[in-house]
Amino acid sequence: MNFRQLEVLRTLLVTGSTTATARAMGLSQSGVSRLLQQLESDLSLQLFARDKGRLIPTPEAEKLAYDAELVLSSIDRFSNLAQDLRSGAVGPESIRMALPHSLADHLTPALLADFDKAFPRVRIETFFDTSMSITRLVEQRTVDFGFLRYEGQQSAGVELEKVASGRKVCVIPSGHALAELEKITPKELRGIPLILIGRNRPNRMKLDEVFRRAGVPQNVKIETHSNNSAFAFAAHGLGVAIISSFFANLTRDPKVVVRPFDPPLTQEFGLAKAAGVPLSIAADALIKRLKQMLISMEQETA
Repeated sequence: MNFRQLEVLRTLLVTGSTTATARAMGLSQSGVSRLLQQLESDLSLQLFARDKGRLIPTPEAEKLAYDAELVLSSIDRFSNLAQDLRSGAVGPESIRMALPHSLADHLTPALLADFDKAFPRVRIETFFDTSMSITRLVEQRTVDFGFLRYEGQQSAGVELEKVASGRKVCVIPSGHALAELEKITPKELRGIPLILIGRNRPNRMKLDEVFRRAGVPQNVKIETHSNNSAFAFAAHGLGVAIISSFFANLTRDPKVVVRPFDPPLTQEFGLAKAAGVPLSIAADALIKRLKQMLISMEQETA
């Protein structure tokens, strides 16, 4: 038994003829007759008596009609709910995403404003943290997905798609003598107060190794764990910040200039979700919008 057979029963009870039922359901008359015969066979009941081309419902058909209507109404509600989920009229209770602190004021507001146009009833919960913490949030399924810096190794419980990259740059106060140079090497940074981030993290350790090989001791003025704060400290003349171009390019500030650090040190960034766990339609739509914005941003600054 299937729902099309129940639809034939419902429509026949209203129209009283296979011709009218076929027209209403967009079927052939023989198709209607076949579905009715299948239903009667499946139920082992005669549902209609035939009288000179007319179909007269039996008491059994009248009795079944109420429950048939309930089943079909439930199927209609189910189909409508699926349509609403696809269109964004409804969605999961919330989508939870984790991003670096540096994206709290940049990119995220525009991302959510764009997403809200298509999914106005979906609630968003944002977490802003370090890449290490974001990995843990994804792995524990506290968040649906996260954007983080790729450190060279990733938990087996996390799937990471690399979507952006950046290279180390120096953020220099605009009046500083180094602002006149086209690129900055460790030699130029000898004795210069530095603003560095991510102590003991793999990418920071690579930077420290470059200075060691150049024989230049670092004059670390400020240690911080946020690209935004490193940029702001440099803009206030507290030193030269060395951060990823991905984050440096998020802000335009006349109080600083940005110069490539040489030798080149690159970083990759990715979108992460729990391994083997599918996203809801709404969460998938949000992660695709974020991916598109990240790719566009990287192309604009290339």
